[in-house]
Amino acid sequence: MNIVFDIGNVLLRWDPRFLFTQYFDDEAEMEWFLAHVCNHEWNLEQDRGRSFADAVRHAIKLHPDHAEAIAAYDERWHETLPHAIEGTVAIFNELVERDAPVYAITNWNGDKFREAKQRFPFLYNFRDIVVSGDERLIKPNPAIYQLLLGRNGLEAAECLFIDDSAANVKGAEAVGMKAYHFTSPENLKAALVALGLL
Repeated sequence: MNIVFDIGNVLLRWDPRFLFTQYFDDEAEMEWFLAHVCNHEWNLEQDRGRSFADAVRHAIKLHPDHAEAIAAYDERWHETLPHAIEGTVAIFNELVERDAPVYAITNWNGDKFREAKQRFPFLYNFRDIVVSGDERLIKPNPAIYQLLLGRNGLEAAECLFIDDSAANVKGAEAVGMKAYHFTSPENLKAALVALGLL
């Protein structure tokens, strides 16, 4: 069985609040900023391939009074990604040691992902990683799953896809992959043991 990981909030913990709780004194102000300025839809465009430089310029034009915080999203981006999720990394390392075929599909800006790889070298141990920002495709678009399959000669039915997003899990199932909704390393390990993969 080919095992296909999502990365953000499965193997690496990501949340812009790690940065902006330091940046904003008022939690309500921070939440307004993340809902209306540098929000999910804005960030998704970077995952789709827009550069952070263009994203910052665009957001500052719309919200000039928040220029400093908007720039911080780019300049202090690594503070949104504080650490690996060690329990899942341990599972991943065990799979690699068993020579299991491990792949990844991640919604991530290409430039920021290359920076993240320098911080977390275990990311080099995947056989292949499809990065949405490089391909200008984002999950759950069927094409991004099919890209991984085609690029590596994989059969969908012989892949187990793991993601913390229910929508992305459904996207994988729609192209014929088996899929698992990630909630914790402990639950994932139990599922992989039950499937005979660990």
